[in-house]
Amino acid sequence: MRARTSWEVVCTVEDLVPESGVAVWTEDGPVAVFYLPHRLPALFAISHTDPFTGKNVLARGITGDLKGQPIVASPLYKQHFNLQTGQCLEDEEVTVKTYPVLLDGNNVRVEIPAVNKESAAA
Repeated sequence: MRARTSWEVVCTVEDLVPESGVAVWTEDGPVAVFYLPHRLPALFAISHTDPFTGKNVLARGITGDLKGQPIVASPLYKQHFNLQTGQCLEDEEVTVKTYPVLLDGNNVRVEIPAVNKESAAA
């Protein structure tokens, strides 16, 4: 049985900054959405939380390309995270959560796990 998900509208196209990230809030917590217009796909979404510090900073990181892979460097200790896989390039045991993301007209949507209202209330 497939886990239930929902596609949340998190921002609009006008909110995106080329070659950069924006922080958005979802039912699953803070997410960083990156817009890299010279790549296909051009949109990426990962957890906004730096796993090394617990701080919500990844949307403010510097984007780039290492060996053909889109990455973001954390603005704190400069670890690099692959925007497609969430893998930390400096520590193979560390990853950040990735999210499917799409453009729906003028809206940017992120697919997140659906919150089970009954188990959340327990």
